[in-house]
Amino acid sequence: MLRKPLLFLTLSSIMAGFTPADAAHSPVAGLDTTSFVMPVYSELALGAVKPKGWLLHQLQLMRDGTTGHLDEVHDKIKKDNGWLGGKGDGWEETPYWLDGAVPLAYLLQDKTLTDKVLQYINWTLDHQRPSGYFGPLTKAEREKNISIDVSNSDQGEDWWPKMVMLKVLQQYYTATHDVRVIPFMTRYFNYQRQVLKTCPLGKWTEWATSRGSENVLVVQWLYRIIKDDKLLELAALIEGQAFPWTTWLGNRSWVMEAAAQQNDEHWMRRHGVNVAMALKDPALNYQRTKNKRYLDSLQTGFHDLMTLHGLPMGIFSADEDLHGNGPTQGTELCAIVESMFSLEEIISITGDPRYMEALERMTFNALPTQTTDDYNAKQYFQIANQVQVKRGVFNFSLPFDRQMNNVFGLRSGYTCCTANMHQGWTKFTTHLWYGTRNNGLAALTYSPNEITAKVGKNNTEITIQEVTAYPFDEQIHFNISTKKSVAFPLELRIPEWCTEATVSLNGQPLRKEKGGRIITIDRTWDHNDQLTLQLPMEVRTSNWGRNSRTVERGPLVYALKLAEQWEKGRDEAEGDYYSVFPRGDWNYGLLEKAIKAPAQYLTVTKVKPVSDQFVWNLDHAPIAITTTAKKIPGWKIVEDVAPQPVTDRNGIYKGAVDDKEEIITLVPYGCTKVRIVAFPVVR
Repeated sequence: MLRKPLLFLTLSSIMAGFTPADAAHSPVAGLDTTSFVMPVYSELALGAVKPKGWLLHQLQLMRDGTTGHLDEVHDKIKKDNGWLGGKGDGWEETPYWLDGAVPLAYLLQDKTLTDKVLQYINWTLDHQRPSGYFGPLTKAEREKNISIDVSNSDQGEDWWPKMVMLKVLQQYYTATHDVRVIPFMTRYFNYQRQVLKTCPLGKWTEWATSRGSENVLVVQWLYRIIKDDKLLELAALIEGQAFPWTTWLGNRSWVMEAAAQQNDEHWMRRHGVNVAMALKDPALNYQRTKNKRYLDSLQTGFHDLMTLHGLPMGIFSADEDLHGNGPTQGTELCAIVESMFSLEEIISITGDPRYMEALERMTFNALPTQTTDDYNAKQYFQIANQVQVKRGVFNFSLPFDRQMNNVFGLRSGYTCCTANMHQGWTKFTTHLWYGTRNNGLAALTYSPNEITAKVGKNNTEITIQEVTAYPFDEQIHFNISTKKSVAFPLELRIPEWCTEATVSLNGQPLRKEKGGRIITIDRTWDHNDQLTLQLPMEVRTSNWGRNSRTVERGPLVYALKLAEQWEKGRDEAEGDYYSVFPRGDWNYGLLEKAIKAPAQYLTVTKVKPVSDQFVWNLDHAPIAITTTAKKIPGWKIVEDVAPQPVTDRNGIYKGAVDDKEEIITLVPYGCTKVRIVAFPVVR
């Protein structure tokens, strides 16, 4: 493996494939290349942040499960892989897997996994065509003994999977500074800039057209390194050929039409994973142009999306299409991990705290529930009010004939999620910290970790241990290690849900801060300084689709605790799978008095500490909330789902309700597999 600091790259190698004459033939007339906006927060190199505590254990489970072994258990990747020169998978699933497996390898510093993923990276880097084209050998190359170049570019293959592999190489480069990567990308983007005129994004599939922002992301990342204006021309060219997501997000009619129409007309515009990737599109346009109306489009579009399609666990419905905000709708696992990554990029570019809130909510709630403890099986679609996990049609826009979209399995539903689910926790870990413009650090989402970085005007190396049981606990310690005193700004996010946070330094109160903001502590830091952030977590309720109510505490939402009965099955086409059924009644309504006075009627109990062996399941749930509720006898399963009881405008269910009040227990949503999270309200 070649490792060399970026600063030793030669200008000639960086600029390979670009000639001065190219500047006179811009594909985008009048492009202003002086308006590029550097990110508010810079992403750190892969490996700078190291997971600790429960987060480390989560990544270790992934390494021991499918993230570390997918190429051994999933035939599409295992057999004669195209990304290793074979005739097998040459499309998205291998790059999808690497997009999570590569950061996992470097986060855990695991040599076995690193050696495994390097096979694919090295083959890709070493088999780039002289023209700049890359990827598995095409059908034409095999049969006609040709090499894809500009003159025969129509014999190439889909742009889309290359977009994913570019993201893999980007991460790999930040971890290793392999000197091959920058010239490789430079040559490919030069090829792409020439060829897109005759072989546009949509020549082979609409997936490339709908996901052009993934391509733009890496183009603009490379621009920040080599500052070649032709890269911005390419980014604008790609944007012009891709779906106009920024326009759609900003003009409001698109998201309303997606709520109203569930037919096969323009379904790619409603496809949940396409939408998840597209969230970053306005931010990328703003980065390239400095036009703040793009940020307005982002704000409007995200607000409208979550208003019309949002679910309590922090993600929008995507089963596979956007499908409204009813608690019986599903969400695809790919939509969650892609939304997370989009938000991580949006946070970097904009620095807007609202997207940090959204990232934590979907990460700590929607993400963990959709995989098994050993990370060997996943659900294609989860449901908010999921009273059973089984084969069936449910209320999905794409149920599939085999009815396998809701069960847990390696190959159940489409296997895109089998390959793509691995980026969620890994990229979240790498984005726990960002660099600031004045050579400081920013902790914008929280989990146990350790960061090593160079800060201050003299680039002094420091290590900060972030010690916490967050998101379950209210306290976060930042323990600083440095060989000498160093002045630098440390930025911290005070979550919106926090009424008032307390910041202490070395056991002494430093300041109090209101929620929903970023604070800066700019001082000279000494070895063994400890900064403590106290974030009181009050119990509250929120309103969701069909006048339902959800209980929240801090960044977590809480769901009815239901004992689980797991049953194993097998489908001839999709293999082994698991169904999960509740052991106990689920048809409860929350009492109106608990909604009006949650602090009085919802009791929080710390059941057990969050150990380093924590797993997101009922046995390990560290927090419980108890309250009284009443059963709704008429609330029953209809066609596999539990249709939400109808309430009046005051949010009260008017049908028959049991007189008896019963004590129910709520636990973190992410620890459940069957549950009610969006409750009707009764008197």
